[in-house]
Amino acid sequence: MTPEVTRRHYLDAMGITAWACRYQLPGAAPTPACEWEEPTQAVAPRQQLHALLDEPSPPAPARAPGADTATRSAKSARALLGDIALPEQASEAPAPIVKTPSAPESAPPAEPVVFTMTCLCIAGRWLSLHPGELTALEQRLLGNLLAAAGVLDGALPAPTIFAWPPMAGVFTPEDPLEEAREGLAAFVAGAARRQGWQLERLLWWGDEDDAAGTLATVLDLNEQRSHTLELPLWRAPSLATLTQGSAAKRALWPALARLADGAKRTP
Repeated sequence: MTPEVTRRHYLDAMGITAWACRYQLPGAAPTPACEWEEPTQAVAPRQQLHALLDEPSPPAPARAPGADTATRSAKSARALLGDIALPEQASEAPAPIVKTPSAPESAPPAEPVVFTMTCLCIAGRWLSLHPGELTALEQRLLGNLLAAAGVLDGALPAPTIFAWPPMAGVFTPEDPLEEAREGLAAFVAGAARRQGWQLERLLWWGDEDDAAGTLATVLDLNEQRSHTLELPLWRAPSLATLTQGSAAKRALWPALARLADGAKRTP
């Protein structure tokens, strides 16, 4: 009985109708066909299924008379060699345990860099940066200080607020500090290109607080220079500190005088 006939008998015994092509279309290529005897009387599907399940399985193929002897001789020859294990022994040996290397623990995400600053360009050549947003009183004090030192001619330029990151919570950079430095440098370069600035120096007004510390880290202030903006550095206390008393203003005056003197010598 062919496998196709057996399959159809099982399907018929379980009460499942199997469709088969009984006729060949005109002009079609011949296909393999099988014939089976139609049942003379209807038999219940359950009885057909039990009859198929009770059908004895075909006997195993007979082995050649000398096969067992040849196999035993080959096993004995391998055993005499000593360094070759028998197939039975090799199969009984436990399989080596391969330890899968554990995945390295992912590093904790870096802390985001968040800051807000106010920038002004004095005479188109000096970039004045301040942590946070300047109040009206602080802007008036900055204008008076620069005018008294002879650095500012006319009114104080309109301040520009820059906040980082520009889109909070949208993406998480792998190196937040490097991203912040590149973003700040791109902002200053774009503003200088649009306004026609020729930047020569960075005026940094900041104290040792958290807000100023974050911005100072982004500016990479070291050795009297901002390595992020590639500008020489001039330092001063924050305007919030200068508004608290006249002693801080008097202490700042020599530094302002040297800044004004350098401006006069610069062509």
